[in-house]
Amino acid sequence: MNLLITRHDKIGDYVLTLPMIKIAKQQLVDTKIIVLVSKVNYEFSKKLDFIDDVILYEDSVFTLAKKIKEKKIDVSISAFTDTKLAIALMLAGVKTRIAPATKIAQIFSNKRVTQRRSQVKKREFEYNLDLLKYFKPDISLDFKRPLLKFSSKEKLEILNIFKQQFQINEDFKYIVFHAGFGGSSDGNLTLDDYINLAKAISNKKGLKIVFTFGPDDYKSLEYIKEKIDFDAILYESKLSLIDFCKLLSNFEIFISTSTGPMHLAGAVNIKTISFFGDSLFASAKRWGTISEEINQNNYCIPNNYTKELYYKIEKRLEKLVDEIL
Repeated sequence: MNLLITRHDKIGDYVLTLPMIKIAKQQLVDTKIIVLVSKVNYEFSKKLDFIDDVILYEDSVFTLAKKIKEKKIDVSISAFTDTKLAIALMLAGVKTRIAPATKIAQIFSNKRVTQRRSQVKKREFEYNLDLLKYFKPDISLDFKRPLLKFSSKEKLEILNIFKQQFQINEDFKYIVFHAGFGGSSDGNLTLDDYINLAKAISNKKGLKIVFTFGPDDYKSLEYIKEKIDFDAILYESKLSLIDFCKLLSNFEIFISTSTGPMHLAGAVNIKTISFFGDSLFASAKRWGTISEEINQNNYCIPNNYTKELYYKIEKRLEKLVDEIL
């Protein structure tokens, strides 16, 4: 059987489908697992050993339908759907098309699952798992963490490249801050408070503080570079997503807002301190990572958060650092 699983939006959203994809690969015997993804997740998907084939999402319905038809798909499961994708699956002749019952798009799917995700009764990755359970009611939804696991050799190779870049000759525990706003300041600390958090632990022996920046984080990088007055690495990552995951798996704690890098950190099961928007829909109750609960430290951050909340986060970070040293 050829099973297509689709999620064609952002990095974080896609990472939350990986438990479903991996479980399908492990438990559905003689099933080829194909995924349909957006451009940002295409090369990443090709590197995952529990994915057999990858289709790149196209804006043209007819081009997309042609690509899907070529793969001879028997069943599709759409973790996220829209009208364009739903029509393409129908035009491609996919006989069983499972999708959440989502507005207009649902009329083009023939197996509709009512989920009402906006009620936030469970996490996003659990809603995705429910779609797989609908397809195979006897399947086990348990999965091991880390979901993305690398060999010691793979982890060491990428860490050595990182250490060479910054002329690091000793072994350290790495605490990582990703202060990018992802286009919005909702559910995040200010850049000044990211600096304050890092400074609070900057005198701890055996630690190396790292600030990571993506391609859209230029303003954050320049601001932090100007304001910082303690030793820290400012790292503009040019790594592929899979290599960034390998690097993350060498780190101890990842501090960020709810964004793609947070979910990558969750996929490798390191400790996270994560900031979420001040609403049920934007909260960790829906968008928490796929890591073990014990590794998650989730905070709701109102737009005008108090100093008391900041100090609570700072104390938690200090406690986690003391535990790893």
